[in-house]
Amino acid sequence: MCWQQNCEALAVPPQRDLPACALPGERATGLPGLPARSRDLPYRSCLNPRTELRLRMQEIAKVRVGYGYHKIRVLLNREGWNVSRYLAYRLYCEEGLALRPRRSHRRRAAAQRRERFRSTASNQVWSLDFVADQLADGRRFRALTVVDICARESLAIEAGQSLKGEDVAMVLNRITLQLGAPKPQ
Repeated sequence: MCWQQNCEALAVPPQRDLPACALPGERATGLPGLPARSRDLPYRSCLNPRTELRLRMQEIAKVRVGYGYHKIRVLLNREGWNVSRYLAYRLYCEEGLALRPRRSHRRRAAAQRRERFRSTASNQVWSLDFVADQLADGRRFRALTVVDICARESLAIEAGQSLKGEDVAMVLNRITLQLGAPKPQ
């Protein structure tokens, strides 16, 4: 049966006989009052709305505030509802019951930090730092600087292409022999 015979059987005039003022959908399908494409039709879900299940999920979420969809699903299954995790998640999100993500605990300090020692005289507190730079020919070098905090004087500057832990120990031993070790009071 061709489309013209279908139109005759439905008592609908064929597409080419429609007036010029017909709707675009009617011109495309040949049937008056029908949209041309299925995307023009309003969507109606054929799924069961599961109203009782939604209400029970909301009740549990109000009583147990910290529960997510997984724990609510466990409680529902214990009550006799046969709920899959996909259904529980979908209904949980549709009802707007989603929990806010928890903050990371990494931001908290592990222990209370001790207050820094404030120097009142020279040779009480020293500060070490490494500085890196590059020469005009492209070679890199590092410098170890040791500074007295209170006096704000440089006690040593050791430069080299690679400074190892042995070099740092050697510099600190040399300063200790010259000035003595720092003496906090």
